[in-house]
Amino acid sequence: MSDASGRIEGVRRRNLARMLRLVHQGGPLSRAALTEATGLNRSTIADLVAELVAAGLVAEHAPDPSRRVGRPSPVVAPAPGVVAIAANPEVDALEIAAVGLDRSIRLRTRIEVDDLLTPAHTADLIARTVDQWRGELDRIVAVGVAVPGLVRAADGLVRNAPHLRWIDEPVGELISEATGLATAVGNDASLGALAEHLFGAARGIDDVVYLNGGASGIGGGLIVQGVAVTGAGGYAGEFGQNRPGIASPADRRAGEGVLEDEVSRARLLSVLRLHHADEATLAAALEASADVAVHPEVERQRRILSTALANAVNVLNPSAVVLGGFLATLAAHDLEGLLDAVAAQAMPATTEGLRILPAGLGADRLLIGAAEAAFADLLADPLA
Repeated sequence: MSDASGRIEGVRRRNLARMLRLVHQGGPLSRAALTEATGLNRSTIADLVAELVAAGLVAEHAPDPSRRVGRPSPVVAPAPGVVAIAANPEVDALEIAAVGLDRSIRLRTRIEVDDLLTPAHTADLIARTVDQWRGELDRIVAVGVAVPGLVRAADGLVRNAPHLRWIDEPVGELISEATGLATAVGNDASLGALAEHLFGAARGIDDVVYLNGGASGIGGGLIVQGVAVTGAGGYAGEFGQNRPGIASPADRRAGEGVLEDEVSRARLLSVLRLHHADEATLAAALEASADVAVHPEVERQRRILSTALANAVNVLNPSAVVLGGFLATLAAHDLEGLLDAVAAQAMPATTEGLRILPAGLGADRLLIGAAEAAFADLLADPLA
């Protein structure tokens, strides 16, 4: 291949990737909208769409007659049958979903466990689920896994998932061998931050601090000037491991413990006398409880959380703080009150225009983030 033809081929593949990413992130778009978004001419758009249709990655539909103005332009949408398998192993359950390129949740299951999952058991459960689902799914691209722990960016090695007791585990390799599918592994909160930035509460916001509250504790993710920041090794955002400032000694429960020891889903379950609960069940139980121990525990955790958020706001000066999992439940109890508590402890300039938002994707955020990791190679080069 000559240099000129190689350059032309490179441009074509980049344009295909750009087109697929536009409809993946923006939803169904008309050819006219794609022409405007890319600056490419109509005939080039038609050729690129035809290639993506032939590859089974997008589908074209007739335009909505109710919005027909002038010459109709076909609508291009992600092919509904293209899916990624997304998984989130936790201390109390393994959640698995088939997530479409259009971000729809095609299938999902929650496998509750009483003993800690091992990497091998996790891989086996995912493989069994994939085998059960294959007859219902057209095309599985890859597997994405959101792990509550430190994941090395270079190769997806799980360096330390302390609550699962996974140390230097090649989780991606195990799942790939068990399923026969390419597998991407990332930190759950970093993937949650990406999902919320692309599709959720932080969509269109370029500077975001995201904190995720799950069964394994508190993790975080950062978006700075529109770019996900993961750090030198991939370990940035571990807010849960910071030592919280606690103004009142009466609020301290964990001695010299870190933030996730004090602001804790397990402590909320304990005062509610619950053993297992998904996010919706926990939120409903907190809302309905008349137990005199519940409200003080919620308020104690909110006070400590507000100090942790004030420190993050002082350091990073985000436009928004997005909270997921049980942290969103704590915030929803009194969102304005939490913002006021953060503002009272942060530098005034850093809180100008600051918003605190519950995760827009709700309980789907980590699965959608894991699917995004699984789709990454396809979105980078659709015909690879």
